[in-house]
Amino acid sequence: MTPFAERLASGQTMVADGAMGTMLLTRGLEPGNCPEALTLSRPKVLEEIARLYLEAGADIIETNTFGASPERLATYGLDQKTEELNEVAVRAVRKVVGDRAYVAGSCGPSGKLLEPHGDTSRDQLYRGFQRQAKSLVAAGVDSVFVETMIDLDEARLAVQAVKEVSPSTPVVATMTFESTRRGFYTVMGVSVEAAGSGLEAAGADAVGSNCGNGIQQMVEIARAFKESSDLPIVIQANAGLPQIVDGAVVYNETPDVTATAAKELIYLGVAVIGGCCGTTPEHTAAIRTMVDQYTS
Repeated sequence: MTPFAERLASGQTMVADGAMGTMLLTRGLEPGNCPEALTLSRPKVLEEIARLYLEAGADIIETNTFGASPERLATYGLDQKTEELNEVAVRAVRKVVGDRAYVAGSCGPSGKLLEPHGDTSRDQLYRGFQRQAKSLVAAGVDSVFVETMIDLDEARLAVQAVKEVSPSTPVVATMTFESTRRGFYTVMGVSVEAAGSGLEAAGADAVGSNCGNGIQQMVEIARAFKESSDLPIVIQANAGLPQIVDGAVVYNETPDVTATAAKELIYLGVAVIGGCCGTTPEHTAAIRTMVDQYTS
């Protein structure tokens, strides 16, 4: 395959996969349990999910490593398995996709608050992200997706940690925003403009947003990123906002709704369009159809 960095720079829209957590929950993950633990106990489930997204047309498939930094794994007493969990997760995806899709190592928030708001130092957090990055890179990821970040300082530490480990590994950095009367901000008060400039300065190769919003709100966020950054833009929307129906979490945006709004993202020149919470291989297939139709 063309190296991931070259594809990003080419201007050709790529399709990323959809939700991991939602898929795991429908396959037996108990709410509140560690999703990454399934990597060792049920690796075939990860292979199945990767296969479904590959068959749906995804160019990029993420690993089950969102919470696989040592700080986050420590919550479950699994921090000593950091390397194993990351490496096995990468191998599970690579086994399925080979060279037919890019493997992206997912790197989510640590779950800790940095000083002075919390009790975690920047050095501790940096070393933790660095440890995860070493495992992902050693296992052969094509890129690392630093995602669902709300604290710009933490996001920058994660980006810098990956680049310190492997300067040539492309890093996609996305943050999660909420709509306010002043525009879109993370719950830590980070604007789209601050995110774009801050993540670029940290060394990110692409910036954008994932989670927290349905796809129509993401179109507005993408426009804001296009106005504030020259880097490729990545958008991975939820299938709408979650609702509780008969005690179950339900996402109401159908694949058709996602695909219709994806056309707007294509016209905006978004480099990667994918899904987050609540999206399925059917959403991925709908995005794939729209990308093929409007970029051919």
